[in-house]
Amino acid sequence: MTPRTDLAPADWLRTSRLPWDRLVTFGPEGFAAYARLRFLPDPASPGQQEADAEPWPGTETELLRTLLGVLARHTSTPEHCYYALWDGWGFTVPGPSADAPHERPQTYTAARPGLAPHRVPAASALDGPLLELPHRSYALFEGEVGDLGDWGEVQRRPGWPGYAPVPAFVWPADRAWCVARDVDPHWAGIGASEQAVDELVRHPGLDVVASDPAEEPPAYR
Repeated sequence: MTPRTDLAPADWLRTSRLPWDRLVTFGPEGFAAYARLRFLPDPASPGQQEADAEPWPGTETELLRTLLGVLARHTSTPEHCYYALWDGWGFTVPGPSADAPHERPQTYTAARPGLAPHRVPAASALDGPLLELPHRSYALFEGEVGDLGDWGEVQRRPGWPGYAPVPAFVWPADRAWCVARDVDPHWAGIGASEQAVDELVRHPGLDVVASDPAEEPPAYR
């Protein structure tokens, strides 16, 4: 996967008039069907905490790879996809270590003139511009549909965590579908064709449910 300085492929996100929370959770409007890939089951009762829920087997990266493996059959450009990486991912020191088993991972900070220290974002490894949406900024990459988790030169930057963060958006060049994974929900939103969503809902290795972006989805408190 390689970083892009030309952000034109992401103009359909940048120029969208959707409310920002709708855009970053389900992606752009105009798809025939929408769905949610759940990493945790929806809360069973009001006020339930995420810590009380049993996650779906597999990491988010593994589940998203399975998801994209299905969606690859529903695009004419599986070899040409775009990935947006949220710039809020900080660089953490892997831990705990054998010498300090109770030590929590630390996040590197950097101070800007007149401002308090802040987390160094993953996108600081790049010199190019960021995709700016309300309340969110992203670095844009391009690669194949199977490149999820391989952030190239950014992943090799010293201090990168032992795991690869998941992308905030993934879409193919033909815009046949879009996957949106914001940092707050317990699920990723999907916009695609009805056929693609039906296939995802029936997949035995994924917990995907059809959804209406106009309705407020379940949320943990």
